[in-house]
Amino acid sequence: MAAGAKFTTGSPLRHVAVMTTTGSIGLMAVFAVDLANLFYISILGVKELAAAVGFAGAVLFFQISLCIGLTIGAGAIVARAIGAGDREQARRLAGSSLVWMGLVTTAIGLLTIPFLDPILSALGAHDETKLFAVSYLRIVSPTLPLLGIGMCLSALLRAVGDARRAMNVTLFAGLATAVLDPILIFGFDLDLVGAAIAALLSRGVLFYIGWHGAVRVHDLVAWPKASSLIPDGKALFSVAGPATLTNIATPVASAYVTYSMAKFGDAAVAGLAIADRIVPVAFGVIFALTGAVGPIFAQNLGAHRYDRIAETLRAALFVMLGYVLSVWLLLFLGQDIVVRIFSATGITADLVRLFCNVAAGGFLFVGCLFVANSAFNNLGFPLLSTVFNWGRATLGTIPFVTLGAWMWQAEGVLYGQMAGALIFGLAALLTAFRVVGRLGRDLDRRDQPDWSAPAPVPATGKAALATLTASASRTPKG
Repeated sequence: MAAGAKFTTGSPLRHVAVMTTTGSIGLMAVFAVDLANLFYISILGVKELAAAVGFAGAVLFFQISLCIGLTIGAGAIVARAIGAGDREQARRLAGSSLVWMGLVTTAIGLLTIPFLDPILSALGAHDETKLFAVSYLRIVSPTLPLLGIGMCLSALLRAVGDARRAMNVTLFAGLATAVLDPILIFGFDLDLVGAAIAALLSRGVLFYIGWHGAVRVHDLVAWPKASSLIPDGKALFSVAGPATLTNIATPVASAYVTYSMAKFGDAAVAGLAIADRIVPVAFGVIFALTGAVGPIFAQNLGAHRYDRIAETLRAALFVMLGYVLSVWLLLFLGQDIVVRIFSATGITADLVRLFCNVAAGGFLFVGCLFVANSAFNNLGFPLLSTVFNWGRATLGTIPFVTLGAWMWQAEGVLYGQMAGALIFGLAALLTAFRVVGRLGRDLDRRDQPDWSAPAPVPATGKAALATLTASASRTPKG
């Protein structure tokens, strides 16, 4: 067993449970603060501010999805190197990944600003609502590199198996926002601008905590040479490219949903914004699960433990199903409390209730898609996650949401989302089990001698060494 490859031994279910629990604490802290932002804004009693949060969230969702794609790539290639026992390669790949993350997020964060007006107009924002959203994004968008690098550092900590410090990265960032939000929003009377400044400062905390854990504690990052940036970048983007395309599909679908809901007024968008903020808090464990199982898949792939890969997939599915069913029941029972907390009335309250009663159940199938995507991205089949996510974002969203809005108005938008998730979530999960089964069969065939083949011609010297090296390093192709 490679030194430091802790996921190649022990119970896969226990690894999934521990990594998911620690990951979800930090992640849900950030999302809980995001939900608190909306709560604070709703107290002000200005529906345009609440709607602006929804429109700004659609833009930020796109940016964060780019960061997640790069983070998945970095975590996968570093975890594989650790699983194979090559720590120096892991350190070099980690350093190169951080450099590429900084370059890409700087470009995206700055280039978003000149196009905010047309982007928000295309989403359906107008008048004062659009002005509020623009003022928020002009402050937050340039700090995207802090968020992206901080997320990448957290992924590196998960790759090496340090679940506690990976959790602390997002946990302390969330706590910083929780303290700063009410001070800036109410104490300094800055409204949405105060929330934006709090987000900026929180991203700085995220970066610092991640850097301390990955660099100073684990010495997991080596400054890359210029000559290694291009080849390391190719390794990174071989996973991150499809993973980024996969993640972009989700905000594209979300943007279409927001556009469809905007036709029914700001009150409908406010209801959607509340539901969108409840989702990551209520189902944060599922979001954390996909990131948590990635290093477990990748380390066992690097160690050629295909039996443990299948166990990990089953364990992840078991955890996901149990959690979603429990949360759905709690939302159903507590829907009146949720409506009162956000002072929702009219169509806003109707949409919140519909989410708690019915639409939350759609996460049974969204969770299937998330688990499958994690397997695809970390086992060498990232294009499959791209296909399924874009399938859900297009064929699974546009026709269903359009038909739902036509038949049942604003409520039909949520019905349409749920229908698309059902189809593509189940299809992705079935494909993931086929992929894992294929990896196991390929290993069995490789290890089974072919007695019908002619005896090889003896090789000598360097030729024999090259033959043995090539044979030992060969892995099954997906």
